[in-house]
Amino acid sequence: MPYAIGAAGLLLAATLPVLGLRVGLPDDGSLPASRSERRAYDLVATGFGPGTNGPLIVAVDPAGDPGVVDRLVRAVAADPGIASVAPARVDQATGIATLVVFPTTGPQERATADTVARLRADVLPTVVGRGPARAHVGGAAASLSDVGRRTSERLPVFVAAVLALSFLLLMLVFRSVLVPLKAVLLNLLSIGAAYGIMVAVFQWGWGGALIGLEATVPIVSFIPMFLFAILFGLSMDYEVFLLSRVREEYLRTGDNRTAIVRGVSGTARVITSAALIMVAVFLSFALADDPSTKMFGLGLATAIFVDATVVRMVLVPATMTLLGRANWWLPGWLDRVLPRSPVGIEAADDIHAGSATG
Repeated sequence: MPYAIGAAGLLLAATLPVLGLRVGLPDDGSLPASRSERRAYDLVATGFGPGTNGPLIVAVDPAGDPGVVDRLVRAVAADPGIASVAPARVDQATGIATLVVFPTTGPQERATADTVARLRADVLPTVVGRGPARAHVGGAAASLSDVGRRTSERLPVFVAAVLALSFLLLMLVFRSVLVPLKAVLLNLLSIGAAYGIMVAVFQWGWGGALIGLEATVPIVSFIPMFLFAILFGLSMDYEVFLLSRVREEYLRTGDNRTAIVRGVSGTARVITSAALIMVAVFLSFALADDPSTKMFGLGLATAIFVDATVVRMVLVPATMTLLGRANWWLPGWLDRVLPRSPVGIEAADDIHAGSATG
């Protein structure tokens, strides 16, 4: 019990920073000062303001209301998050006008995303009203904000689908309810800890200098989804490898504690060796100049290290010991409903059952 509580508490504490996760895309201001892109970024920001590196584009369709463009220019320029608005450019053939708008903050800052949201929700609708005119906010900074928001909205659905399918497949293989439930929850906990460490390093700057991080940056919008898919697959691979050995020993001896000890001891070296190789490879990514590559490498290395040590060597055996024979409980009606696999764990089950009756 103390091992299970201590390990779970450690992972939960590492997961807490996820509550402050902010997605976006690091700009050239996060590159090393030796890079030409970073020097150009700094020169532009110093000479013309940080928002010049990520201007917004407001497209306006007057639709018979020629005065709407001037009203929009005044309203947008009056917003506290806007530094300046360039003169409107109107296409004579279509009448469509475009405004180049420069925020007061850099492209990757949260304040810029807030400014985009405010222009869309308050400023533009107030000026356009219910008339025929239409106005839309675009540009690189706005597009990055939209991608991050869309990814964040879809991530819970993606995670839920993966967890549900994994639970069903493990229940089919191991003929148990608690084993797949435990596997899903513990894998989710290890991935959450990796996310939390990423937030602490890249958003809060904790230990960022150790991997050459020049400045704090948001978490790249697509990385949480990519990491979850990759890490959940790797974690489940370790889980199936370990539980298969434990299940085989349990079928052979009928003793839960003995099965756990032999299963862990029989797989520990392989799991640890494989994890060390992957941790070494992924940590090398953290030495790259690009913050996105650093993020990807550190996230993968951290999650695999945590999964192969704290989860696989401490939490899994501790929780299985506490659950005892309940690990392999499956309601009779569910056992009849689930299809039976001709290979794998069930095959071993049939072999041992046949040996016992013979």
